[in-house]
Amino acid sequence: MKDVSAYYPAGGRVILHVDMNAFYCSVHAAEEPEKYKGLPTAVAGSSELRKGVIVTCSYEARRLGISTGMVVQQARRICPQLIVIQPDFHLYRRYSKAFMSIAYSYTPMLEATSIDECYLDISGSKQFGTPMEIAEEIQRRVEDELGLPCSIGVAPNKLLAKMASDLKKPRGISILRLRDVPNILWNLPCGQLFGVGRKTADKLLQMNIRTIGQLAKADEHMLVGVFGVTGSWLKLAANGINHSPVSTEREPNKSIGHTTTLPMDVVKLEEAQRVLLNISDQVARRLRRHGMLAGGIQLTIRTPDMKTFTRSQVRSTPTESAEDIYKEACALYRRHWGEDKPVRLLGITLQQLIPKEEAAVQMDLFEYQDQPKKESLLKTMDALRDKFGENAILTAGMLGDDPSVLLRNSKLRGTSLQKDNLPTPE
Repeated sequence: MKDVSAYYPAGGRVILHVDMNAFYCSVHAAEEPEKYKGLPTAVAGSSELRKGVIVTCSYEARRLGISTGMVVQQARRICPQLIVIQPDFHLYRRYSKAFMSIAYSYTPMLEATSIDECYLDISGSKQFGTPMEIAEEIQRRVEDELGLPCSIGVAPNKLLAKMASDLKKPRGISILRLRDVPNILWNLPCGQLFGVGRKTADKLLQMNIRTIGQLAKADEHMLVGVFGVTGSWLKLAANGINHSPVSTEREPNKSIGHTTTLPMDVVKLEEAQRVLLNISDQVARRLRRHGMLAGGIQLTIRTPDMKTFTRSQVRSTPTESAEDIYKEACALYRRHWGEDKPVRLLGITLQQLIPKEEAAVQMDLFEYQDQPKKESLLKTMDALRDKFGENAILTAGMLGDDPSVLLRNSKLRGTSLQKDNLPTPE
């Protein structure tokens, strides 16, 4: 093999950012190419015109003016031939594991940041070739073995690798060195610097700092005065400097949540309670699967005019019980929402998560004897559902008057398992 040491700076790092292109749509095209490949497609929480919101769309759809966050009704006016697909998160997770397995074969230093992207530190991977050769081989294998397109950024740090992967989409490979930053990044608006959100960009605009280049040259003391310690980070980032390592250790989940867009507006309290019971069951099951307890419950309500409200409650003792979660969610609903107000979406997010083995749970004085029985029952129920499917065990309250409504609602429509607010998949 040729000498590739010149491509690996002494004492430096070489980072790849692998970003799957239009991931959800690409997965469906790989699974059923005869139905979806090369066509304008979109994945939406619901295909119904009045309430579905597009999560992601294919590049064929984007070229016709479709974009993420667009309501299905609007998208279909722009593109009548648009194919709207219901999400399948089990399928997406399977493909996610597959593409990360390919990436992992080039280095154990892999950090998954979401279902469709990861960082690789290939500083010790000289045996596989130059950084560009490794990037090309990963991209080719993901395409050949999985049928998925991806873009890859090559850089000396995570920040620039992420920025580089966005430069050419789809199926691009871009190298972004520190010396390239002034020419490639400085003319871009501050909002395009990875890690700078809309509020920060607006505040910078008020300070007459419009471009990344102006931010790179701004006075650090002034930035710190406005943004605190983040001000120093902003100046470093604008200059392409970032020291955060590729972390192979996943941080504990900060929250576990599930939202359901309803087939029709809910007004009656008992209808809302049935939905909340189903959501409580789902989030509690995932909480137990991760070996966590929840110290706080947050209720999310979205109205037909797409206004979203959240209300939360901190518990005196953490819980893994769907019953506890359901009671808290219903109490929040009754306390903060009138029965005569229509609801389009309901969601529950479990917060203040702690590992179960670290929690000293203070059992209720009158229920401590029943606690082992409850835990045993939950384990048995979880095992049955693992083996026979989520609908193997349902409570009477879930079924309501029409079992088909529950079973329709119980399908995964808007799940979030967050370390932080992760971006919508590209």
